[in-house]
Amino acid sequence: MRQARFDARGSLIRWTESAGEGPTRVYVHGLGAASTVYHAHIAAHPLLAGRRSLFVDLPGHGTSDRPADFGYTLEDHADALAAALDEAGPGTDPGVGVVGDGAEIVAHSMGGAVAIVLAHRRPELVSRLVLVEADLDPHPPVTAGSSGIADLPEEEFVHGDGFARVLQRIGPTWAATMRLADPLALHRSATSLVRGTSPTMRRMLMDCPVPRTYLQGGLSGELSGEDALVAAGVQVVTVPDAGHNVMFDAPEAFVRAVATARPGRHGAGVARALRF
Repeated sequence: MRQARFDARGSLIRWTESAGEGPTRVYVHGLGAASTVYHAHIAAHPLLAGRRSLFVDLPGHGTSDRPADFGYTLEDHADALAAALDEAGPGTDPGVGVVGDGAEIVAHSMGGAVAIVLAHRRPELVSRLVLVEADLDPHPPVTAGSSGIADLPEEEFVHGDGFARVLQRIGPTWAATMRLADPLALHRSATSLVRGTSPTMRRMLMDCPVPRTYLQGGLSGELSGEDALVAAGVQVVTVPDAGHNVMFDAPEAFVRAVATARPGRHGAGVARALRF
């Protein structure tokens, strides 16, 4: 396990990694999740194996520290992820990298929003984005997920029964990792996710100068604003028979999307919307 400081107190963001060749591929989890649980089986697939892969746990999640005085905004998470990449280096060997190489970021849900902010704030660290049902817009409808958490007062969620009620509503798969996360980190992360960014995550994604692929589960419905994203150069891949957790519902299609995402730079032409 490796680690890097992400705040003035010396709190640590941690990750595990597997050795390999080619550009570093970094897996980032969503709210209340953990990277290895959601992505280790993807990275081990024959189409993706052999690449240096980092499985990063965001602050307040998994093995990373959970300071009580941290903001846990999307920007805070992006800066912490940047600290991990600065420490890891984008090259094939830990700690060795060439400035400007950048890493391929494969990021789910809230992790996708964090990855977009990272690419906006530290573009030299990112060579490619593969986003899995990433949050793009502020103020989504209230559900049992991030908006449901943010809809509760922080005190009620952290010190009352709010956290327990959310765990009962979200189902056993998500609850299995969410119960390991810090309640304060969950609430502040969810609140920031619902509040969004300025410019919005969608705007940052459309303006991002690196190759971008967006995976949408077919069971989740149509992706809002898909045509505009495609026109901006984002490759949109719809995966039938998959919901929000595409990596669990359709791992083979998930792997193919990561392995065959469109090469090239922003402005090289209009991306295609695909169905796997």
